Amino acid sequence: MFRIAHAGAPEWQQAANTCLAQLGDVPAEASLGFLYVTDHLAGHLPQILAFFKEQTDVPQWVGSVGVGVCATSQEYNDQPAISVMIADFPPDAFRVFPAIKSGIDEFAGHRAWCDQADAHFAVVHGDPRNPKTPVFITELADAIHDGFLVGGLTSSRGPNFQIAGGLTEGGLSGVVFSSRVAVATALTQGCSPLGKKHEITECQDNIAIRIDDRPALDVLNEEVGEILARDLRRAAGYIFAGFPIKGSDTGDYIVRNLVGIDPDNKLVAIGDELNAGDTIMFCRRDIRSAYEDLVRMLHDIKGRLERPPKGGVYYSCLGRGAHMFGENSEELKTIRQELGDIPLVGFFANGEISHNRLYGFTGVLTLFS
Repeated sequence: MFRIAHAGAPEWQQAANTCLAQLGDVPAEASLGFLYVTDHLAGHLPQILAFFKEQTDVPQWVGSVGVGVCATSQEYNDQPAISVMIADFPPDAFRVFPAIKSGIDEFAGHRAWCDQADAHFAVVHGDPRNPKTPVFITELADAIHDGFLVGGLTSSRGPNFQIAGGLTEGGLSGVVFSSRVAVATALTQGCSPLGKKHEITECQDNIAIRIDDRPALDVLNEEVGEILARDLRRAAGYIFAGFPIKGSDTGDYIVRNLVGIDPDNKLVAIGDELNAGDTIMFCRRDIRSAYEDLVRMLHDIKGRLERPPKGGVYYSCLGRGAHMFGENSEELKTIRQELGDIPLVGFFANGEISHNRLYGFTGVLTLFS
């Protein structure tokens, strides 16, 4: 049993009551809720969470805040809105854990349950303000024995709350599922590669000094073309750095922002730490290829399902959605068009989580079957 509800309204009480009416009579078996609110309502999340706990009697909740939230075929961007889903997972088939803020040892109390439940999958939400969050993602996946994580980082112009039982913030939190819960997950890219792969031959922190043993900026200029090379300010938000994932059999890669250039010294600053020997390529934000890859991903995950999905969660980059596919909820409508009218909730994140990595400009879909 999966049920969803979603609503936009000027006041949180109005949106919450509309959602409650859509949920109808909540079965006693409902054990876990997913709750996402736009950052317009972030300051009211304590009251919103308390409202749904009291009115539904669903004991456990997870969720986060986003600049936009989504539900089946509907996106809410830059407006007060709530998206909620409840499900009747067996109570012993999942375990909610609070934020890991300082180190993975804070998860130690849950390891015995994970071993007993043969848990290898988790839905997680992270605080983008904690610089250790990307490390926690990798370490948590290792802690649940080569586990697979999905989720996103909170995107908010106000409070950066996550939900894990109660309100939390400052780290990585969520819910781990036992192997009894069948899931299928897939990722779609929002940027397409330009040119060929290169090697970073000299760097310092996040600054590429030489690529292919040439000045880094010279290589970038050649890849982006003469018109953009004349004025790289035009490339902001359009050209990115991509880092292929070693051992990926699907050609997967992580996208990071270009955060600055030094024309005099021909340096390129990138929004992540660099290491000499890293493979790098340059990518462009490409609406057509992003749509084609979204459809490809949906066909792929549909083909892997052994039975129709009961419900799902979707985490998309805040640079996608209306900014990439248009104002009419086209990204979510495409999912419904390919998969049907399944219960689905999620939010537009400040970084998307898939497997054991933090991505950018992607969409991460998980279906429960």
